[in-house]
Amino acid sequence: MAKFDSSLYPRGGAADRDAILAEVFADHRDTTAHTTHPGAAAPQPSVGELDLEDRSRHRGMMKETEISRTEREDGYDVEYRKLRLERVVLVGVWTEGTVAEIEAALDELRALAETAGSEVVDTLYQKRDKPDPGTYIGQGKVGELKATINAHDADTVICDGELSPGQMIALEKALDVKVIDRTMLILDIFAQHAKSREGKTQVALAQMEYLITRVRGWGGALSRQAGGRAGSNGGVGLRGPGETKIEADRRRLRSEMAKLRRELASMKKARDVKAMRRRGSTIPKIAIAGYTNAGKSSLINALTGAGVLVEDALFATLDPTTRRAQLVDGRSIIFSDTVGFVRHLPTQLVEAFRSTLEEVLGADLILHVVDGSDPFPLKQIEAVRRVILDIVREEEVEAPPEIIVVNKIDAADPLVLAELRHTLDDVVFVSALTGEGIHELESAIELFLNTLDAHVTLHVPFSRGDVVARVHEEGTVLAESYTESGTVLDARLPQQLAAQLTQFVHEGDAEDE
Repeated sequence: MAKFDSSLYPRGGAADRDAILAEVFADHRDTTAHTTHPGAAAPQPSVGELDLEDRSRHRGMMKETEISRTEREDGYDVEYRKLRLERVVLVGVWTEGTVAEIEAALDELRALAETAGSEVVDTLYQKRDKPDPGTYIGQGKVGELKATINAHDADTVICDGELSPGQMIALEKALDVKVIDRTMLILDIFAQHAKSREGKTQVALAQMEYLITRVRGWGGALSRQAGGRAGSNGGVGLRGPGETKIEADRRRLRSEMAKLRRELASMKKARDVKAMRRRGSTIPKIAIAGYTNAGKSSLINALTGAGVLVEDALFATLDPTTRRAQLVDGRSIIFSDTVGFVRHLPTQLVEAFRSTLEEVLGADLILHVVDGSDPFPLKQIEAVRRVILDIVREEEVEAPPEIIVVNKIDAADPLVLAELRHTLDDVVFVSALTGEGIHELESAIELFLNTLDAHVTLHVPFSRGDVVARVHEEGTVLAESYTESGTVLDARLPQQLAAQLTQFVHEGDAEDE
């Protein structure tokens, strides 16, 4: 199709607009003609597919952005350059474990960086007893890193650890590029992926809690402290309360953090009301938790057909997703998809996303999803359990029972799966992609829920059809018969529902199991 020539139409006129629209629609028809049959209705995308399309479009815009490298040549200080996660070098410190473990850790950092929209050009790591207190990697490695940056024309360095403010400043001065750490990278991903108002507020609070200890002034930004005496040497425009720029920035951050905490507190009231309603419901609640990118959203889609966002990226899910489903025996259950965990999860995020983690603690059962294709899945399990244990201790509650679900067995190493079978108890092996093992997982869920149920025989009058319908919906009917006076149901019911229907239970019929 010929390109539109804007010179043929008056600027901003109707003809200009109509021609542009015609070209856009024609281009759209050209791109979809090979996938849509004439006369066939286009399939409606799911919510998850729309979210994924929007996220991919955003990353594409980031990739297409032209990066100007004249800032370094023009002498701009590194702290005034715009933070661009585009061409990055990854840096790690190997303090313990095997070479395979440090390489797996840097592979995870690479996945985090790519999820944030960057291009990883090289990776460096150094074996040390502990990170260097001055530069994280030591002066010798700093020189090697500087050469690598110049060779690849990189503009950002990402360190696999949490840097102190002093380490960050020292590295930026030595390398003359932007330096960020693992925590800042994860916060950036969270800021990109949060969609709900509460999720965005939580991310903003976590970012401010991280930044308030790293506020710093550069150049003339520190020269605003002169004292308040009229005859001081500060001169016109500098006399004042004596507050430095850093102090003013920290004060504004504290004020904004207090505002965000008040907003989260107001949101918590609405969340508590919903939680109270869920607790009042007799429908079992199952939380799907686990390491990031373990396939939790794919699993909830396989179990419920929910169509939630699925992406091969870390922290694809931030806002909790709740879906209702039915087991094979007809019993209704509620699945909650939660934010993923990661090793060295920043403390700020654990605190900010406590509302998400409450979904885990309030469940009747946790499906702990593990990535079977990961080279060290036991490390994932340890990282997730450590976070849950910390929250359980703080809340002073008991953790719900868990069933470990090893996902992605279609892509897993058979030796790794054999090790998991030997090491773990109460484990189910599935592939959410192919559907293998999903029926076994449903059976395991059903068997667990049976242990929470009461086995009762109900005699329900014909006038109470609502009770019969509720038993079918929320319980498991083992046998159903009819008498002259009504319906007789042999059923397994949640304890709470059984207590509500005691008037229909004849003496000697109830048997708790």
